[in-house]
Amino acid sequence: MFAFDTPRPRRRPSLTPMIDVVFLLLVFFMLAARFGQDLSLPLATGGGGAAEWQGPPRLVTLRPEGVTLNGVPTEPAALAEALRPLLPAPDAPVLIRAAEGTELGRLVALLDRLRGAGITNLAVVE
Repeated sequence: MFAFDTPRPRRRPSLTPMIDVVFLLLVFFMLAARFGQDLSLPLATGGGGAAEWQGPPRLVTLRPEGVTLNGVPTEPAALAEALRPLLPAPDAPVLIRAAEGTELGRLVALLDRLRGAGITNLAVVE
């Protein structure tokens, strides 16, 4: 009677376009996300050296083997008390320099210790 063609096998839908869309969404969300914002260290930027330096020098050098205040070795626990006689005002700046080879964690711990002692105007210099 009638001659029908042999039935073709059904085509399965291709997953390639869906995979492309998934990867585009993944890239979008990775670029739009902000990671590590809560782990930042707040440092005041500004000034630029326009003000006159008042009082004696206050340079704290953090070395791998210890801390020095104006070149004199000082214990980190006693640093805040050693700085107090050198501060002409409570908001006088203190310069902090980390020597090469010093771990960042030690610098952050020193900044936290000085801020906890009430010395807030800290400037990290190179």
